[in-house]
Amino acid sequence: MSADERNDDARTEGALEDASAETLEARLVEAEKARDENLASWQRSQADYQNLRRRLQADIDAAVARSKTALLTDLMLVLDYLEMALATPVTTSEGHSLRAGVEATKLQLVRALEREGVTPVRESGPFDAAIHQAVERVETTKLPPNEIVSTLRRGYVANGTVLRPAQVRVAVAPADEHSGQPSERDGGPEHGRPGRSEKR
Repeated sequence: MSADERNDDARTEGALEDASAETLEARLVEAEKARDENLASWQRSQADYQNLRRRLQADIDAAVARSKTALLTDLMLVLDYLEMALATPVTTSEGHSLRAGVEATKLQLVRALEREGVTPVRESGPFDAAIHQAVERVETTKLPPNEIVSTLRRGYVANGTVLRPAQVRVAVAPADEHSGQPSERDGGPEHGRPGRSEKR
């Protein structure tokens, strides 16, 4: 083989090696691109799955809370009836025995509600429209305006959520004796604007 032929073969082999290297590099780039795309797709799928799990759990929690709220509301009515029964005067020995049974039942019901996070709404202090419902305004000088005078029906909250607002009577400043209109010191609650009662 002549020197020229050997040179031609060397050049051919070099060209083939260069082409092979370029091909391998191109394939490597394509493989890395495919890897990155597959990784990104997997990460999106994982994120979608976690979001779906959170949404499903939130829906389940909301459904349980709704059903529990309905049950707790019914139990509060039962507690109301028990308290009304205990408010009835008792004069006979049989009545006292019955009263003791009602008191025991009420105690067990209160404890069951407490285990579910149910607590009574406060029944004194300033009126709060978030937890109180004003059903009557009472003109008085014995309490500052907007102060709770008494509670007509107890309210309850459960873990920060109002199950039932307390129905209360609220103090307002007496009306101006000359004009018959409320004085400027009237601080009665705006919520509901119940009618005034007589001065106390």
